[in-house]
Amino acid sequence: MKDSVKKEIKEWVDSILIAVVLGMFIQTFFVQAFKIPSGSMIPTFKIGDRIFVNKFLYSARIPFVNLRLPVPAVKQPKRGDIIVFVSPEDPKKDFVKRLIAVGGETVEIKDGKILVNGKAVDDHPSIEAVYYYNAGDYGKEGQSITVPKDSYYALGDNSGSSRDSRYWGFVPKKNLIGRAILIYWPLHRMKAIKAE
Repeated sequence: MKDSVKKEIKEWVDSILIAVVLGMFIQTFFVQAFKIPSGSMIPTFKIGDRIFVNKFLYSARIPFVNLRLPVPAVKQPKRGDIIVFVSPEDPKKDFVKRLIAVGGETVEIKDGKILVNGKAVDDHPSIEAVYYYNAGDYGKEGQSITVPKDSYYALGDNSGSSRDSRYWGFVPKKNLIGRAILIYWPLHRMKAIKAE
């Protein structure tokens, strides 16, 4: 084999290895693709939608050690964000839900509406538009619960078909993966996901 052919093959292999390492770095710390497996977030997401999630925004997690990068978060999670996180029930699953309340806030579901600290949420159209059903141990009728420090209360937009904080409680901060930022597939549904 000629030296020029060997050199060209080596350049191709080097380029592919660099692309793979760079891709893994980007997916680990910046942006990751996810597929929506269920109807718990209808109408925001449909089954089969593919989304990009910004992992750097809340300070990316370091794989295998359950720690975060030692840099401050660009933004703190806030009410209305669509968050992706490791399931508190099954660490092999990732969930996508809407953040309803943060640590220190009280939450109640009353007459289909969300009350935070005793007041109806009326400044987030995506939360206001949903009728939330009382269900589970953390969403009973007449029950006001306090979200623990460094935790979140998250619900699906399709309240009648969502297993969420009403059932398993709170999302620990360490379980956060990132915030959904874009539906990229199918193409006819492509759109940015605005934080409210």
